[in-house]
Amino acid sequence: MKGEKIILGIDPGTNVMGYGLIRVVGNKAEMMAMGVIDMRRESDPYLRLGRIFERVTGIIDEFLPDEMAIEAPFFGKNVQSMLKLGRAQGVAIAAAIHHDIPIHEYAPLKIKMAITGNGGASKEQVAGMLQRLLKLDSKEMPKFMDATDALGAAYCHFMQSGRPESEVHYKSWKDYVNKNKKKDD
Repeated sequence: MKGEKIILGIDPGTNVMGYGLIRVVGNKAEMMAMGVIDMRRESDPYLRLGRIFERVTGIIDEFLPDEMAIEAPFFGKNVQSMLKLGRAQGVAIAAAIHHDIPIHEYAPLKIKMAITGNGGASKEQVAGMLQRLLKLDSKEMPKFMDATDALGAAYCHFMQSGRPESEVHYKSWKDYVNKNKKKDD
């Protein structure tokens, strides 16, 4: 169908990673699926990264998204947590690049602002607004907010479609390196 696309949203995490998919037809969006990749039982951090790659690849193979929107890690107080989160994000990005899916990265503030109009909104406020915007039944709302955060990334990208690009996106590893040369130097 012309004008149809599927957006995969990812909320990176090393214990629980959220994912959400929306189908966009014209200017309307509907949720296809959302859930989490739960890695809390796996103690080896490298096996967790392998699980992220396997599950994100499986989600891509099942739903065939056209684009991926991923939440950018934010700097908190713990540098080690930021490093682990960045690794999880990188593995999810690698799975998308492996499938030639364009990646769009959004800061948490940008996602909250796009969904609720308030960059300081809580996870519960984002989930509630997504429930209203996508007309989701309360039974469809997940236990883990990581899933609604991921759905929020996908919906934020939908909202940004047709507007001038203001966030970074990568088409390949080479594109990533070229766009980040100044950061790495």
